[in-house]
Amino acid sequence: SQCNVRPCETRYSTTDPSAGECGQILETLKGQPPSNCKLQINTSKLDQRPLYELPALTAHEAVPGHHHQIALQQELETSKFRRHLASFTAFTEGWGLYSEYLGIEMGLYDTPEKQMGRLSYEMWRACRLVVDTGIHSKGWTKEQAVKFMLDNTALSAANIDAEVNRYISWPGQALGYKLGELKIRELRKHAETALRPKFDLKGFHDAVVGQGAVPLDILDVQIESWIASEKAKG
Repeated sequence: SQCNVRPCETRYSTTDPSAGECGQILETLKGQPPSNCKLQINTSKLDQRPLYELPALTAHEAVPGHHHQIALQQELETSKFRRHLASFTAFTEGWGLYSEYLGIEMGLYDTPEKQMGRLSYEMWRACRLVVDTGIHSKGWTKEQAVKFMLDNTALSAANIDAEVNRYISWPGQALGYKLGELKIRELRKHAETALRPKFDLKGFHDAVVGQGAVPLDILDVQIESWIASEKAKG
């Protein structure tokens, strides 16, 4: 379905470091179709926002990322809660980050600059594992967290300040991105090994997102069931 691109609303633009597809769920809850969703791009402080990051951001937020995944969930023949409200960070954001990885196979990063944007985003999510744990388990100060991000990512100082404030106020949430992506890639490798020439990438992706957002242990069960059904086809 169509995904409209709009500037991020002013009330979010100075606190949200990147963008969000925040219009989709609200609009469909009002009875509007998923095609009315909007991808909101943060256009504040453009001098601090590298354009080479946009391909990775778009893959994550739009297609094949959240827009694709959430639109499929909203088409499920199940309860309104499951269609519109059920969400598990490691699954949803794991799919978003996995979608950035898929951009490699899709040929999205066709210049060194775009590849740099993807690598910058990957390093950013990996650093979250360190910083969130440092703050909430190791007693890090905000200054320590900011310094680590400045030393180990390509993000601007403004983005890092907003990011670290988010980690402080939302313990554990930022860990779900990388943990979920690693799980999906692990399951894909497992399915490729188990099915060998019978492995179908489209079928695997349908098995991952086709039942909506689920906890990662349930996703394990879904993929094992899909592998068994593929083997049974003979």
